[in-house]
Amino acid sequence: VQLQASGGGSVQPGGALRLSCAASAGTLERTFRIYSVGWFRQAPGKGREFVATKSYRDGKTWYTDSVKGRFTLSRDNARNTVFLQMDSLKPEDTALYFCAASPYYTYSDLTSIVKYNGWGQGTQVTVSS
Repeated sequence: VQLQASGGGSVQPGGALRLSCAASAGTLERTFRIYSVGWFRQAPGKGREFVATKSYRDGKTWYTDSVKGRFTLSRDNARNTVFLQMDSLKPEDTALYFCAASPYYTYSDLTSIVKYNGWGQGTQVTVSS
């Protein structure tokens, strides 16, 4: 499953953004729904890090500690889309955000970048006053 992230932008600290991650045109819903989708981000000069993910199997959602209580991941299988609602944004959230698909469904697998594929181009999020 090939995914593409969108919805990034520039906001002030405390602001909000909603990122979308859509499957490529022609992807069947019955295919999309058997993949977990995760969000990762990469700040300048740093490696790509895990942000959030949702297991396709039981809907469990996991977040990295720095975004817990501020970010919310949801998915709409009918639209082949996953969303990342980001509230109370901080300057340290500034990064290029990516989404990707994984056939796995456990916490240990879904927090590992190597268990994902279908990476698209990222969407830039900049938080600055």
